Amino acid sequence: MPTHPPFSGAKIAVLCEQDILIYQRDDKPSIPWPGLWDLPGGGREDDETPLQTALRETWEEFALTLDPAWVVWSQVYPGQGMNGLDTWFFVAQVPPGTFDQVVFGDEGQRWEVSTIAAYLSRPDAIDRLQNRLREYLAL
Repeated sequence: MPTHPPFSGAKIAVLCEQDILIYQRDDKPSIPWPGLWDLPGGGREDDETPLQTALRETWEEFALTLDPAWVVWSQVYPGQGMNGLDTWFFVAQVPPGTFDQVVFGDEGQRWEVSTIAAYLSRPDAIDRLQNRLREYLAL
């Protein structure tokens, strides 16, 4: 029996002071949002919770182990995932030096540490993720 209600996946904005960790998706027409700038995260595996999904994906994509205590915000977005399932969005505030530990995985073209303001103004980023981060910042 699942440990959490069904959901499609989870994304996480990894922030350090005024910076954010982002990556450019592969430019393959067979994937959602090809070539756009994205945040760590992805699809649920097995009976993971939303937070477990976000943390696992961050490890797979950037070799970063995030302490769950660093997660400062979470929000569910009903029906916005694949097959009408929910998606989750998290925000983590990480200590200085965390981004120095990044080892980029094999998904995506490249990664960077951007200012939050620059990321939010990118026309080539996934707009729904930008909007979700704006929701958090407006609190």
